[in-house]
Amino acid sequence: MFLPIRTETSVRHAPIANVALIGLNVLVFFILDFGMGRAGIEYKNKYFVLDGLEPSLIQFITYQFSHADLWHIGGNMLFLWVFGNAVNAKMGDIAYVLFYLAGGIFAALGFHMANPGLSLLGASGSIAAVTTAYLVLFPRSHVTVLYVFFFIGTFEVPATIIIGAKIIVWDNVVAPQITGGGNVAHSAHLAGYLFGVLAASVMLLIRAIPRDQFDMLALVKRWNQRRAFASAMANPQARAQAQYGRVARAVPADPRKRAEWEQKLDQRTTLRAEIASHLQRGATDEAMAAYDRLVAMDPEQCMSADQQMTLGRAYYANGRFPQAAAAFERYLACYRHNAEANEVRLLLGIINARDLKQYESAERHLKEALEKITNPSRREQAQRWLDEARLGMGGASH
Repeated sequence: MFLPIRTETSVRHAPIANVALIGLNVLVFFILDFGMGRAGIEYKNKYFVLDGLEPSLIQFITYQFSHADLWHIGGNMLFLWVFGNAVNAKMGDIAYVLFYLAGGIFAALGFHMANPGLSLLGASGSIAAVTTAYLVLFPRSHVTVLYVFFFIGTFEVPATIIIGAKIIVWDNVVAPQITGGGNVAHSAHLAGYLFGVLAASVMLLIRAIPRDQFDMLALVKRWNQRRAFASAMANPQARAQAQYGRVARAVPADPRKRAEWEQKLDQRTTLRAEIASHLQRGATDEAMAAYDRLVAMDPEQCMSADQQMTLGRAYYANGRFPQAAAAFERYLACYRHNAEANEVRLLLGIINARDLKQYESAERHLKEALEKITNPSRREQAQRWLDEARLGMGGASH
């Protein structure tokens, strides 16, 4: 037996909606199955089971909160806890609840089309949608799996394998062909999985969910870019458009050198995703270490504006002034027209004047910053350090 028990995805906001959904499922189960006796069972069959012959509209909602037995609700709530918390934190509470209910409705429709006349109950379809939404939002994450096979232990496996290969393909496509499927609503599961992939992808596409560099759409984008690189490499004279900048040399025609070139590109892409992940978790030391490796490989690399700014400030806070200056220089090279660019010029001028004693560079940045600063106190600060830089160069202050 293999059961996912946790993911490595950090939850930065309390998953209030997911906890509430789990509590509501458990509450409904114990009230109907244990608290009301025979009347509870009758009430459940009438209002909390999706009737296969004459389904009512309310049943498309209520069936999602009823379960057949303790094993049924226990397994469902485990999956909802493992995968739902991170999805809830990413989507927000209201959007997550609507997504959960819509996934259950879509799963019910899929089941009804595949099995006309059969009734349905359980949150499995809704949770299937949540599970594949997790895969779309966090495809590079790992899941800790508990195994029971003569002895008990755990191991980590990529989310794409445990969700894609094991949960979707094996549990819902292959195994039912072997065992007959029993009373499990596999078609509802598959419809829920489909809804989760499509809905989460659309939400990312329209930015209803915050984007990052390691969601599924970002991976697809990088795959397309690699495909474009491979096409460009077919022409030794072509200039390949790199994912984050222009490649300076013609693409090698030699297959061995071409493979080395593509490997370096993959390494840059992996490092960028690693840096973004560390910064998202607030692990600035790890982010700086990964960024050091990235710029050693390609000094012209530049992260997103917010990430580049965070890296520069992290270097400065750690007393690594040359690296801070280099990070801020890359910021200006890539984002010189951003709203915060002038603040970066001022900070870079101060670092060069005060910490690095690079007075010529300090003068250049401070003069440019002064042209655009309107705040009197900031102008005074810039002028003071500009005077310091000119004194350091042996000139006169004014």
